[in-house]
Amino acid sequence: MGSGRGLGRAALALMVVVVTCAGRLPGREACDLFSGMWVVDEAYPLYDSHTCPFVRKEFDCLKYGRMDMEYLRYRWKPSRCELPEFNGRDLMARLRGKKVMFVGDSLSLNMYDSLLCMLHAAAPHASISLSDVGVLFEDYNLTVSYYLSHYLVDIVTEKIGRVLKLDSLHDGDTWLTADVLIFNTWHWWPRPGPTQPWDYIQEGDETFKEMDRTSAFSKALSTWAKWVRLNIDPSKKKVFYQGISPSHYHGDEWGESALKSCHGETQPLNSSTYPSGPPPQETIVKEIIPRDKVTFARHHVDVTAKKGWPSVHIQRDLCTERLQPLVPRRPPRYMELSFVRISSRIIDKLIYTRTKTLQAKE
Repeated sequence: MGSGRGLGRAALALMVVVVTCAGRLPGREACDLFSGMWVVDEAYPLYDSHTCPFVRKEFDCLKYGRMDMEYLRYRWKPSRCELPEFNGRDLMARLRGKKVMFVGDSLSLNMYDSLLCMLHAAAPHASISLSDVGVLFEDYNLTVSYYLSHYLVDIVTEKIGRVLKLDSLHDGDTWLTADVLIFNTWHWWPRPGPTQPWDYIQEGDETFKEMDRTSAFSKALSTWAKWVRLNIDPSKKKVFYQGISPSHYHGDEWGESALKSCHGETQPLNSSTYPSGPPPQETIVKEIIPRDKVTFARHHVDVTAKKGWPSVHIQRDLCTERLQPLVPRRPPRYMELSFVRISSRIIDKLIYTRTKTLQAKE
């Protein structure tokens, strides 16, 4: 398989979620999927990014210098149950004739690439068609696409400049063309000054030059949640929301020196808890999203995976526009690029399981 294996293999092919909204396996009320630990599995990784045509250069950490390989073989194991294996052909058969769309920032882009690689590994000789928005697996008439939306709400250019409208969401008409939707937002909300892609914030008839970013995030997420309530029929469409992924910028987050980063980390924390706790914005997400219509994949497993970031091991000249907020632009300046597909398998596995009900109700 060789050194060409990239960040897709660094993902560890995490088969983590057959999740209900509470994060538990169906029929196993005592099994919390997010309570567990990382274990070595010699059957991993489950695909080789060297042979996957969908791995982006900016995510190819092995190609750009990461030498250790053991992190490719970690699998998340819940404490009180086993997770089912991913079956790509079965997923494509169940999604025959449907559209899957990832909506959000570079975290969703990572999930998108990851799912494409998993499907490609399952059916490497399948006929595919590429477009600006996604990939069509022709044998199954299955389309997987990515829709860039950093904030989920609208940014409109007006006379005063670019206005982030917290209570306006017009992209939803495009989203509704999909049968399975996976959303995320937050990582661009703290971007300051010239690094943010807007000049003003508007709520109702009031326009502001600045607003507390967590408060603005909460208002925008409420707009998105309202859109979900008004437009999504769970018997016809499946909607997932990715929890906020941790950063692993500073070692004091996992009990080491604050000067230490994820660079050089090769092993996960051997624990199902994390010293710094979840991001405070995750509480907002839990309170706002409509649980009757959205499956929430909280990223508890992410926080223990400090060894999974690309860190400095990516192609630098491609990364400027994907830098996440508030991270110094120096080594390990690129660790903030969307969380290595270690967490991608959370969403991908979740899609795999939840689409059973989508097919069954047709």
